[in-house]
Amino acid sequence: MALSGPAPNSFVSFDGASAAEQRIAEQTRTVVVGPYLVARRGAAEALAVRSPEARLDEAVGLAGAIDLTIVHAEVAPIKLPKPATFLGSGKIDELKAIIEREEAGLLLADCALSPVQQRNLEKALGVKVIDRTGLILEIFGRRARTREGTLQVELAHLSYQKSRLVRSWTHLERQRGGFGFLGGPGETQIEADRRLIQERMKRIEKDLEGVKRTRGLHRASRDKVPFPTVALVGYTNAGKSTLFNRLTEAEVLAKDMLFATLDPTTRVVDLPHGKRIILSDTVGFISDLPTMLVAAFRATLEDVIEADVILHVRDIAHEDAEAQGADVKAILTDLGVNAADTARVLEVWNKADLLAASERERLGVLTSLPAEEGGRPILVSALTGEGIERLLAAIEARLTRGHPEFTLVIAASDGAGLAAVYETGEVLARVTTEEGETRLRLRVPPERIGRLARRFGAALVPA
Repeated sequence: MALSGPAPNSFVSFDGASAAEQRIAEQTRTVVVGPYLVARRGAAEALAVRSPEARLDEAVGLAGAIDLTIVHAEVAPIKLPKPATFLGSGKIDELKAIIEREEAGLLLADCALSPVQQRNLEKALGVKVIDRTGLILEIFGRRARTREGTLQVELAHLSYQKSRLVRSWTHLERQRGGFGFLGGPGETQIEADRRLIQERMKRIEKDLEGVKRTRGLHRASRDKVPFPTVALVGYTNAGKSTLFNRLTEAEVLAKDMLFATLDPTTRVVDLPHGKRIILSDTVGFISDLPTMLVAAFRATLEDVIEADVILHVRDIAHEDAEAQGADVKAILTDLGVNAADTARVLEVWNKADLLAASERERLGVLTSLPAEEGGRPILVSALTGEGIERLLAAIEARLTRGHPEFTLVIAASDGAGLAAVYETGEVLARVTTEEGETRLRLRVPPERIGRLARRFGAALVPA
């Protein structure tokens, strides 16, 4: 028996959740605990990059992204995870008292729990337990709209649940805190076993290979145009979709919410001097992104891997901006992208409108300083439009690096020649003389210089 997908017309809310799922989530009183390792003397510096409070705030934000009602949240520093329960017995007793007092029905642990740890915590606390990986998968299940996104989420979900099987799907019912999961495969297929999961995973992987081939054909057709590609990447909720909408005048969903965007969207954008690009909005990154999600969404992220320019959008007003930036760079590195290549990766410091006046002025001066190879970030506000012109100019500068400039005078009668110039290069300046001649300053891709040279000969002069 095949695993079922979402029922037709069951998704009615903006984020892909059915009304019933939203009601279940809103009625689920949830306790959030952050069992974070305490950095020891001499420990890796990465442990102390993000503050425990900021990590807990993010976990609460993730829970809020699927409408859970948070009744209590706390940090639980630990030196070493307990093999059986991750948390110590004293902390488990404290949490049990809080759960009983708050009449909570769900514990969200902001860590990666093993199947054994998850089951033992459920027994000890008497409520359903989900970990960070399960929660992120749930959010992705809510957000997926296209067939590709749905398949990718389901594959990641099945990979995660495969290790949590005992003899059947019975423990995957909503007893364990799943609200969406693509219409609830665990809820409707309780008699399925590990073999059925594996068979389903193989079918999904085959379907995704087809999607990958289709995307490859689309990319090949774009390469023939050819329009350069620019991809937006960044930590979730950094403002990528708002920036995408600002640059393209599109209406992609942009909310102050973690993982508001899941499925990739592309649009054509005109740069200041007429050059056209294809801009791609992608899923947001996050710290401790589940491994199976990185693998499952690799097809989506191919737009990033193949992009001519990558815009790393950062919420510069966030208290954890540096740590978030480091997380994105680490994921880019995992994808085979050199995050330190400033000729290709451009940092965009977004949400300038949320900065205090003094900090805004300081960062404005910092980003305006000259830098070799154009390595300075661009300070913008996607919401107000501040800095957008400078951003477009910076994108154009990267795409046209190595394109020589020329001056050219065209006779008033040579309308065909003027059209050829606009088709072949980018006109940077244009002046019409009293005699009716057109004086141009233009930038030409190296591979097209020969075409203009044959057309205009010595009149084409290097600038």
